[in-house]
Amino acid sequence: MNTPHSNFASFFKALRKENRITLRAFCEVAVADPGNISRMERRAIPAPQDREILERYATALGLKAGSSEWYLFFDLAAADRGLIPQDIMEDDELVKELPAFFRTLRGQKPTEEEMRKIISKIRTS
Repeated sequence: MNTPHSNFASFFKALRKENRITLRAFCEVAVADPGNISRMERRAIPAPQDREILERYATALGLKAGSSEWYLFFDLAAADRGLIPQDIMEDDELVKELPAFFRTLRGQKPTEEEMRKIISKIRTS
């Protein structure tokens, strides 16, 4: 998939269409409600938060666990709900650096020590 997607719904629908999976066929494989999937694709309801459901959907869409598309799928789902992705929150060292990261995003310069920690984390990831 080479088209950038800014939200979960567009990425989800594009994957389903790219794989030529009808909404009903997807729902049968993923054990999902067609009405909810339709509403999700139209952004009338947010992406699921439950990791098990997201894994089921990702697998039904043909995503390979650990691939860049797999992570994008989960990241967009979290962003759709205004959350930080679960795998990020499970990394205690990374969570400690999030305040500096957020300040940087807002245009506030991190301290030199914060930059060293961020660079070290990036290098060891």
